[in-house]
Amino acid sequence: MSNELSGQVAIVTGGASGIGTASAALLADAGATVIIADLQEGSRDREAGRFVTHDVASEASWQALLADVLKGEGRLDIVVNNAGISGGSGTPETTTVENWQHVQAINSEGVFLGCKYAIQGMKQTGADKPQSKGSIVNISSVAGLVGGAGPTAYTASKGAVRLLSKSVALYCAEQKYDIRCNSVHPGGVDTAIFNPLWQAVGHEQGKAFIGSRHPIGHMAEPEDLGELVLWLASDRSRFVTGAEFTADGGLTAGLLRRSLFAPS
Repeated sequence: MSNELSGQVAIVTGGASGIGTASAALLADAGATVIIADLQEGSRDREAGRFVTHDVASEASWQALLADVLKGEGRLDIVVNNAGISGGSGTPETTTVENWQHVQAINSEGVFLGCKYAIQGMKQTGADKPQSKGSIVNISSVAGLVGGAGPTAYTASKGAVRLLSKSVALYCAEQKYDIRCNSVHPGGVDTAIFNPLWQAVGHEQGKAFIGSRHPIGHMAEPEDLGELVLWLASDRSRFVTGAEFTADGGLTAGLLRRSLFAPS
């Protein structure tokens, strides 16, 4: 790998598993110093970066994380807001207020806080320059692009991430911060979010079934999304901000798409 991110510092939330782990490893391979921010201590990969226990739903935790990174590394250039939960399968009728609030706190409010403190950290990094510089990458979902009967709380939270990313991008552009913000919208990725299905039918059978729902014929691996995150984090995407990137194997390409979970 090249050292195109040499000297840069990145935070990856939810970096102890799935897309977060793949993104952290690729950013580190490109030369970045990576902070893996997660609550899942047991599955962390020490080789990809420094681990920090972090709760994305807590503003105090974000404040502590930013202070830790600026004190320890002296700068902040990249934030990947990847942490999230599925929130179950509730519909508009069956979703409880408690479930709704829990999912929004992590998937939506957690990304908002990540953007807020990313801007603060990146501005401090650029305090001695005419402009600060940085890249914020928010992981959403195809569920944030198209409607569905459920899961209601999850779909709403991922839709919020899409428009929040555009708002952050436009604000930073207006303020001339030179901080870019984009959202990534995966289809089915072989991560722990599908564990209930893997446990019910087995990993390979479940993976084949979910893969068959995608026109491309297979699921994505976490590294497939990590490569997109790396591109958005780097100067190779320097003219890209406020955009949404769909990596879903063609799932949302047509109006007559099949549901991930509907029977054939």
